[in-house]
Amino acid sequence: MKYPIGIQNFESLRQDGYVYVDKTALLYKLASEGRYYFLSRPRRFGKSLLISTLEAYFSGKKELFQGLAIEQLEKDWTAYPVLHMDLNSRNYLNEESLENELKKHLELWEDRYGDRYRDRAIEERFYHIVRLAYEKTGKRCVILVDEYDKPLLQTLSNSSLQDSYRATLKAFYSVLKTQDQYIKFALLTGVTKFGKVSVFSDLNNLIDLSMDERYQTICGITQEEILRYFPTSIHGLAQAYHISDEEALARLERDYDGYHFVEHGVGIYNPFSLLNTLSRQKFGRYWFETGTPSYLVEVMKQDNYPLPDLTQEQVTGDFLNSIDSMSKNPIPLIYQSGYLTIKDYDERFGFYTLGFPNKEVEEGFTDYLLPFYTNIQQGESAFYIGNFVKDLEKGRVDDFMRRMETMLSDTDYKIVGDSELYFQNAFYLIARMLGFYTEVERTTSNGRMDMTVKTKDYIYIFEFKLDGSADDALRQIDEKGYAKHFALDPRPLIKVGVNFSLKKRCVEEWKKD
Repeated sequence: MKYPIGIQNFESLRQDGYVYVDKTALLYKLASEGRYYFLSRPRRFGKSLLISTLEAYFSGKKELFQGLAIEQLEKDWTAYPVLHMDLNSRNYLNEESLENELKKHLELWEDRYGDRYRDRAIEERFYHIVRLAYEKTGKRCVILVDEYDKPLLQTLSNSSLQDSYRATLKAFYSVLKTQDQYIKFALLTGVTKFGKVSVFSDLNNLIDLSMDERYQTICGITQEEILRYFPTSIHGLAQAYHISDEEALARLERDYDGYHFVEHGVGIYNPFSLLNTLSRQKFGRYWFETGTPSYLVEVMKQDNYPLPDLTQEQVTGDFLNSIDSMSKNPIPLIYQSGYLTIKDYDERFGFYTLGFPNKEVEEGFTDYLLPFYTNIQQGESAFYIGNFVKDLEKGRVDDFMRRMETMLSDTDYKIVGDSELYFQNAFYLIARMLGFYTEVERTTSNGRMDMTVKTKDYIYIFEFKLDGSADDALRQIDEKGYAKHFALDPRPLIKVGVNFSLKKRCVEEWKKD
């Protein structure tokens, strides 16, 4: 079986015999029931292949769709002029970058449909190209824009360039509304949706598919599709790990499933990680390793975001589904980028509860952030956490605390200057990493993070204080009766009181009992 890893062109995928998970029934529904759409999905989720498939369909290339659902649905196979623009192939680091990229596409279209307006502003050139394409072919245009938001994501920390790019794109995309009589179909895709006072403020004719139940599976792969297309691959993976097919499927689900784009929706697998795992017959963090979310770190840095809130906030659908340039909350961007997903929905109040979609994302996100709060270097966290876990498994509390003291010392605090927030975030990440290998319970209250860790042979109760004392921390464990919860557990229980100095930004003292 040939897996379409990194294959974003539908025509080459079909001609070269790669497996294709058939989404064409949804594409036909999309094309036949509406005209203007927007879709937000995380990176590496199949957006580019979706755009390419639509390009082949609207170009009338019936031969590419043999054996697919749309072959039986479409009767006409009309060829339309297709204006396909991909903004993913450039770094947008200076004022001219975006305009040069747009000009590149305009020149290609002008060579095809006429260039007598080449000396005009870029949005005016686009305006005329749409009309000229119609006049030359007698068919209305299909406009497909892939990764429309790449210039905006790359310049989140550059407000002046952001404003310039937003204004340019807003004027450029306004053609989708002003040239309606010449447009058959339009789809814009991206990771995020910049809304309200931003790029889409005038495009009220776009139907947003991002949280549309009808199209929730248009990108990504479902459990049913895995069983239909890849049973032999699952069996091979199971043999490679000496486990049953059911156990292999359960691990695939744990590591790569869990995306939900609507309330009570179908679980969606990350296609990039799933296909890499089945192709290589080896589990790995394939999606996360192809690109780190550096822009998310910038946003959290700007907003002084408390990490424990990531999986505790309740938000509305309108808030989740649009990034307002005036907003100071990074949650919509983190959600739309694929690092959080819908876990629950409160029907009464219309609130969504978010969480990490799967093990790959939770581990990868935590691992990536840890060096920003500690002196651990990128790629070394597994080594540090491994030693932490071994210390706890062997009851070596002093060794554990000395490692923690070292890890939290001499950091440059790249994320936040607020010491209390730094403390909360650092210990949240440490607890999260420990939780991948041990059983960890965390509670947060008034700047404190208390932690219970269970290993095969020990139970630990950690109480953390800010500018207090280790004795105060131990006394609170006793006064609050935390140990009573484990009275019937035969494992030795070790209480650890820790004091963190806000002024020194370090673990100042610890004691055990």
